[in-house]
Amino acid sequence: MKNVSWDAYQLFLSVARGGGLSGAAGDTGLSPATLSRRMLDLEQTLGRTLFVRSRTGYTLTGEGERLRALLGGMEDAAREVAIVQGGQGASTVRLACGTWNARLLSLNITALRDRRDDFRLDIHVAEQRAQLAHREHDIGIRAFAPEERNLASVRLSEVAYAAYRVRNGAEATAGRWLAVSEEAAISAYLRWPRTHHADALVAIVNRPHALYDLVLGGAGMAVLPCFVGDLEPRMERAGDEIAELRHGQFLVMNNDDRHRPDIRRVADRLQTLLRARRPVFEGRGFLG
Repeated sequence: MKNVSWDAYQLFLSVARGGGLSGAAGDTGLSPATLSRRMLDLEQTLGRTLFVRSRTGYTLTGEGERLRALLGGMEDAAREVAIVQGGQGASTVRLACGTWNARLLSLNITALRDRRDDFRLDIHVAEQRAQLAHREHDIGIRAFAPEERNLASVRLSEVAYAAYRVRNGAEATAGRWLAVSEEAAISAYLRWPRTHHADALVAIVNRPHALYDLVLGGAGMAVLPCFVGDLEPRMERAGDEIAELRHGQFLVMNNDDRHRPDIRRVADRLQTLLRARRPVFEGRGFLG
């Protein structure tokens, strides 16, 4: 490889994993404009086109995929060296999940790791599909079973969606819809308001979690997972479940790493935590 700093390669990996500049900006703290410039500089230095750029994000070219695979191996080696240098207490379990599962896990973090555990938990939050094929992460929560042959998965539940409004706000919010920006509308539930109520959008945000606050503020109606909206006493459903949005939920791991003790421990705890909430995920009831 040409003389490129490891920092530049790490930024490349962030953009590749996030599927674009917005997700990488949240991970790195750099602006999308800065990341765009850094990626152009990297491509110029290497003499390779690494991304296909479009309005919906950044997709890796063949050269980009090869670079990511190579850098993934370098990351693995660096992590192993850190473990050797620091002892087993230096190990990290990298978990990737979407906005709402991250919120649920954060509220129940002691069910995944407590003060007696000898590993660090690194949670990567993004709407894009969790990447594990090249060991970018150790555990992922995905909406679909993996197609990659080197990944193992466990089906946890289904996930239901509905439109929500502030409680007792039917009259004030009627015909008023909330949505995320076109660039951020990666998942089907995020695209739904734009597809069905494009002329009735009254507020647009660039992060899904902001929809939650807008609903509570009485700005309008938003589509949310039932395990989020049904458990918020200040919200109510603005109609029936949107059946077309229902999908599965899978715990995914790399076959080569899933028996590592710390990864196995977190995966087992995740299964226990999420399966106990299956009725709520599927929009069938509330937890007592």
